[in-house]
Amino acid sequence: MLAESLRGLGLSVVATREPGGAPAAEEIRALLVQGAVRRWSPVSETLLHYAARREHLDHTILPALAAGQWVVSDRFADSTMAYQGYGLELGTTFVATLHHLAVGAIAPDLTLVLDLPVEEGLARAVARAGGEDRYERMDRAFHERVRRGFLAIAEADPERCVVIDAGGSPEAVAAALLEHVAARLGPVAT
Repeated sequence: MLAESLRGLGLSVVATREPGGAPAAEEIRALLVQGAVRRWSPVSETLLHYAARREHLDHTILPALAAGQWVVSDRFADSTMAYQGYGLELGTTFVATLHHLAVGAIAPDLTLVLDLPVEEGLARAVARAGGEDRYERMDRAFHERVRRGFLAIAEADPERCVVIDAGGSPEAVAAALLEHVAARLGPVAT
């Protein structure tokens, strides 16, 4: 909805996602979001996410930015920090080090963290998973750590991150997202 709203303002927008967003990254996505919950060790899982991210950067994000397009990505590096660093308890140092090696200083101009209580977020995710439910099948404690991780990331970087209450209707949440994009990124988004 955010990408469509921005397009409606006349902006050229690439809507993408992680893991995935490029052909090889989509292949890695299937390995990550399907199968047994304990399919990967935390280190292996994190390495796979960064392999997918690098492909996504090289084949989708960086070319779009070079062409002057806006990129709206459903997830990026904060998700790996939250899911693997916090959720799988790998720790922030390992993930941050890997991020530096694989991504460097590339970062979003704005990160919108959609926040919900764990039970509500899981119910929504399960309803739309379509077989990609490996993370949704992880225990509640994992998801509580992930939520705390996202909130900690947002608190540590308030210039880049905005926490949005995602408890409303999809339309209300989309309106809040667009409002924050306009407030943070200037008149081009109004």
